[in-house]
Amino acid sequence: MGKRAWAPIVVPAAVIMIVVMMVVPLPTALLDLLLAVNIAGAVLVILASMQVSRPLDFAVFPSLLLILTLFRLALNISTTRLIMLNGYAGKVIEAFGSFVIGGSLVVGLIVFLILVIVQFLVITNGAGRVAEVGARFTLDAMPGKQMAIDADLNAGLIDEAGARKRREDVAAEADFYGAMDGASKFVKGDAMASVIITVINLLGGLVIGVLQQGMDVAEAVSTFSLLTVGDGLVSQLPALLISIASGIIVTRAATAGDMGSDVVVQFSRQRNSMRLGGAAVALMSLLPGLPMVPFLAVGGALLFAAYRLPDPEEAVRRAEEAERERKEAEAREHMPNPDSPEAILQEVQVESLQLEISYDLMDLVDANRGGDLLDRVKALRRKVAQDLGIIIPLVRTRDNIELPPSTYSIRLHGVELGRGQAPVGHVLVIGDDQPALSAGGAVQPANGIAALPGQPTTEPVFGLPARWVPMEYRQQAEVLGATVVDRSSVITTHLAEVVRTNASRLLSRSDTKTLSELVKAQAPTVGEELDASQLTLGDVQTVLAELLDEQVPITDLVRIFEVLSEKGQATKETEPLVESVRSMLGPAISGALALDNRLPVIVLDPMTEHRILEAIRPGSAGTFLALDPSVSEQLAMEIARMAEQAEQRGDSAVVVCSPQARPGLRRLVSQVIPRLPVLSYAEIGPQLVVETVGVVNVGNPATV
Repeated sequence: MGKRAWAPIVVPAAVIMIVVMMVVPLPTALLDLLLAVNIAGAVLVILASMQVSRPLDFAVFPSLLLILTLFRLALNISTTRLIMLNGYAGKVIEAFGSFVIGGSLVVGLIVFLILVIVQFLVITNGAGRVAEVGARFTLDAMPGKQMAIDADLNAGLIDEAGARKRREDVAAEADFYGAMDGASKFVKGDAMASVIITVINLLGGLVIGVLQQGMDVAEAVSTFSLLTVGDGLVSQLPALLISIASGIIVTRAATAGDMGSDVVVQFSRQRNSMRLGGAAVALMSLLPGLPMVPFLAVGGALLFAAYRLPDPEEAVRRAEEAERERKEAEAREHMPNPDSPEAILQEVQVESLQLEISYDLMDLVDANRGGDLLDRVKALRRKVAQDLGIIIPLVRTRDNIELPPSTYSIRLHGVELGRGQAPVGHVLVIGDDQPALSAGGAVQPANGIAALPGQPTTEPVFGLPARWVPMEYRQQAEVLGATVVDRSSVITTHLAEVVRTNASRLLSRSDTKTLSELVKAQAPTVGEELDASQLTLGDVQTVLAELLDEQVPITDLVRIFEVLSEKGQATKETEPLVESVRSMLGPAISGALALDNRLPVIVLDPMTEHRILEAIRPGSAGTFLALDPSVSEQLAMEIARMAEQAEQRGDSAVVVCSPQARPGLRRLVSQVIPRLPVLSYAEIGPQLVVETVGVVNVGNPATV
C-alpha cells in the first residue's frame, strides 16, 4: 500500500467510529485519549486556518467542521453515560472539574457560561454573518469574473488551460462560501447543545445520586455536578477554538503569506501609529490610581519597537535598490566581453521584428508608471499564434532618440513598415471628423469629433479619420458615440496589422522545422508520409508562406501536411500544392469570411471567365494572366468598384472564380486591392448561403 493509499478510508472509518461511540460504552482510558484527540484536533484546525493565504487553500474546512462537531457531541454522550453510571469519566474530566475551576461548582458554571456566551453571541454570530455576506457577494460577482476570464482568453493573456483553472477557482470559491454559510449553523447549534446537555446532566446527576444511589444533596452535587461542569468545559474549549477558526477562515483576505507574517509585516509599516500608541500608554501611567509600572512597561515596549522599525519609504527604496543591483549583477555575469566576436555580432545583428519608440513614450513600457505596452506585445504573440498558427519572434522594444517626439516605428528585418504617433496625455478618437453643412452649403458648427480639441490624424490600420484628443475629453468623446482608443492599444493594433500582413516573411526555416516536429509528435504517420514524399523543408516553408500571404491560417497543420504528403509525390511545384491545400481547407476559409453563414460574392461573367482561362500562362512564380494591359486594368478596376460598392452597403465581398483561374486572377487583383480575398468555387463550404453582389463583365477584349 502506498504512502497515501490509506487516505480515502480514514474519514469514512472515523465517521463510523463516531456513530459507534454514541451507542457503545467506552472505557475511561480510551475516553481520555479521545478527549485529548478532540483538543489536539481543534488546536491543529485553528493553526491551519492562520497559515493559509486564501480560504480555498483550506476548502475542506466546512466538511471538517461537521465531522468535528459530530465527534464532540459523541464524546458528550459517552462522558454523560459514564458520569451517570459510575460517577467517574476519566482523569481529563476530573482534572477540569477539580484543578481548572478549583472544585467550585459556581465558578465552573460561570466560566462555562462565559465561554458559551463568547462563542455563541460574539464569534459564531459574526462568522455566520460574514459567511452569509461572502456567499452572496461571491455569487453576485461570478458573472463578472467569468466575463473577465473570457476577455483575458480572447486577448491572449491566458491560454485555455489557464482559463479553465481560473473558472474552476471561481466555482470553488462560490461553493466554499456557500458551504461555510451553512456550516456556521453547526457551530451555533453546537453551542446551544452544550448548554442543554449541561443542564440535563446537572438535573440528571442530582436525581440519580439522591434517588437511586441514596446520596444526600450535597454529596450528589459534589460528585455529579463538578464532573458535569468539567465535561462541559472539556467540550466547550475545543468548540471555542473551532469557532474562532471558522471566523478566521471566512474573514481571511487573499494575500501572499500566512496570517502571522501578514500581521507582522503590516504592523511594521505603522511606525508612526506605534509611536503615538506607546506615548499614549506611557502617559496613562501618570493618571491617579493607575499602576505606573505596567503602563510604563507596555508604553516603553511600543516606543522601543517603533524606534527599531525601519522607515517604510526607506525600506521600499532599499528593497528596490537591492532588486535592481541583483538584476544588474546577473546581467553582467551573462554579458559577453564587449570586444568579443559574440558581442560585436550581437550589436550588428538585425532583429526580425522591432518596435522603436521615441524618448517621451518610455512611460508606455515603464510598469512603475502604469505602462502596459510590453505586456500587450506579449499577449499579441499568443494571439497571433492562436489565429495564424505561427509563433512570431520576440518583439525587441527599444527607444530611439532619432525619432521625432511622440513617434513610434515598426521594423521588419531592419526595414520600416509602419510609423505612427502616440502623443503623451492624449487618446485616439475615431469618428466623423467633418463639419456639418446646411442645405445651402454653408458650414455649420461641427457635430462630430471635429468639435473636440486636438490634432486631426488618420487611424494607422484602416485609414479612418481620427483625432488625438487630450485625456480629459475622453468622456465627452464617448458621449458623442466615437471610438476611444488609448495609446498602447493604438501601437499594439498597428503592430498586429503589420505582423498579420507580413506573416509569411516572419515564418523562418527554423520555425517551419519546429512546426514539422510538432506534427510528427502529434501524428507520427503523417510525419513519416511527408518525409517519404521527399518534399524539402524549403518546399513546405514556401507553401505555408503562400497560405499566410493570402491570410489563410495554418493552424490545422496535420491536415495541411496530409495533403502535402499526398500531392508531394506527384509534384514539387508550389502553386499546385497551395491550391490542393486550399481546396482541403476551403470550408474553413470561406466560413471565416462569411457572416452568419452568408457569403457575399463577386463572380465573373461566363465569357469573361472563359477569356481569362484562355489567357492563363505558366511562369517562374506560378501562372499569370496574359491579357492586354488595358483589359487587365479594366478587369481589376471593375472588381475594385464592385467591392467598394458592396462595402458601402455593409458587405465584405469576395471574388469567386473557377479553380484554374484563381491563382492568376488573385495575382492581378492583389495589385489593386491586396486585402480582397479570391476564392475558387471548390472552396465554398456547403453550409454557406452564397449571395451574388456583382457580376464582372469587361466586354470583348481586343487581345487575349
